[in-house]
Amino acid sequence: MIGLYCPGDSLPHRMPAGVKLALLLVAILVMTVFVRGPLGVLIAVALVAGLFALARISWRVAFAQVRPVLWMTAIIGAFQLLTTSPGRALVVCGVLLVSVALAALVTVTTRVTAMLDALTRALGPLRRVGVNPERVSLLLALAIRCVPLLAQIVHDVGEARRARGVSWSATALVTPVLVRALRTADAMGEALAARGVDDD
Repeated sequence: MIGLYCPGDSLPHRMPAGVKLALLLVAILVMTVFVRGPLGVLIAVALVAGLFALARISWRVAFAQVRPVLWMTAIIGAFQLLTTSPGRALVVCGVLLVSVALAALVTVTTRVTAMLDALTRALGPLRRVGVNPERVSLLLALAIRCVPLLAQIVHDVGEARRARGVSWSATALVTPVLVRALRTADAMGEALAARGVDDD
C-alpha cells in the first residue's frame, strides 16, 4: 500500500530520500530505453529482487506492493498480445511491474516526511516562476494519505453490505463509498481551511 514504511537500518533505508528518488527516476528511464527483450526483463527482475533482499523486505510485503497493479498489467499484456507480439508484451508488462516494484522499494524504505522534504527542496528553484513547493508537497501528502483511506472506505462498505446479507450490486457499493468519500473530503477541506492552509 502506498505510504507503507518498514523500519530498518539497511543501506536502502539509510540512503537520503532525494538520492533514492533520483536513482528511481534514472532506473526507470534506463529500463525504458535499454530493455528490449525478455533477457533484459529477467535481469531487471533479478536486480530488483536483490535490492529488496538487501533492504530485508519480506516477499509478502514486496508482493503486496505490486499486487494492486496486476489486473491492469494483465489488461495491458492482453492488448499487447493482440497488437504486437508475445515478446513485446512481456517487455512492456515486465518494465511496468519492475518500475512499480522500484517505486515501492523507495516507499517502504523511506519515511513519507523525508520524501516530501526532498521534493520541497527539489522544487525550490521553481519559486521564481510562481510554484509553491510547500503547496505541491501538501498535495502529494494528501494523495498518499487518501489512497489507503479510500481503500479502507471501500473495505468498510463491503463488510457492512455482507453483514446485511445484501447481494452484490455496483450501485450498493459505489453509492455509499462515494458519499463517505465526499464527506471525508469535506472534513479534510474544513480542517485545512481552519489551519489557514488556504490563506495567501
